[in-house]
Amino acid sequence: MEETFSVSHHYRTGGTHIIELYLDFACPFSARMWHTVYSQLVPEYRDFGLIFRHQIQPWHPSSLAMHEAALAVARLSPHNFWLFCDALFTRQSEFFDEAVVDLTRTQVYGRLADIAMSVNAVDDRLELLQLLDVQASDTPTNAGNAVTANVKYYVRMGRTKGVHMSPTVFIDGERDDNVSSSWTVEQWASRLNLKH
Repeated sequence: MEETFSVSHHYRTGGTHIIELYLDFACPFSARMWHTVYSQLVPEYRDFGLIFRHQIQPWHPSSLAMHEAALAVARLSPHNFWLFCDALFTRQSEFFDEAVVDLTRTQVYGRLADIAMSVNAVDDRLELLQLLDVQASDTPTNAGNAVTANVKYYVRMGRTKGVHMSPTVFIDGERDDNVSSSWTVEQWASRLNLKH
């Protein structure tokens, strides 16, 4: 499964350090870390690798749909995965509990597909929605959709590594609980010994 998403989920693979970010699209603290790392650290420094890991928090009900949409984008257009992630973190409040409480699951998927189209993450809205579609049945089996197996893979990965919260950061394969979502670019650069 890791190989399936290596193109999409590995922003950079080289460098003196590899950062793995375990993030939840509906978590404000994950968004804060994302914007610091992706929007500030990545453009300023080059000597590190960056990997995205899905850390779906059950107390954010729409988080699952957001991560499913991101996995569907990764399957359809791997090079646009990070672009879509950025859009999801930027617009995450549109998926907070109060914003979606009256929407069906299918309506939430529709909103996510609209965002994907708005940032040109995918070429075909319908193709994206087909990956997210759950087929109604007279004999329900709880089979999920086309990306359910991918979701399970990332949930198992996080559990196996002892990840319980988002954001969680691994640096060079070791969890670093000193890293905070409130860290500045300078604190990240200092921790990683990055030079301009």
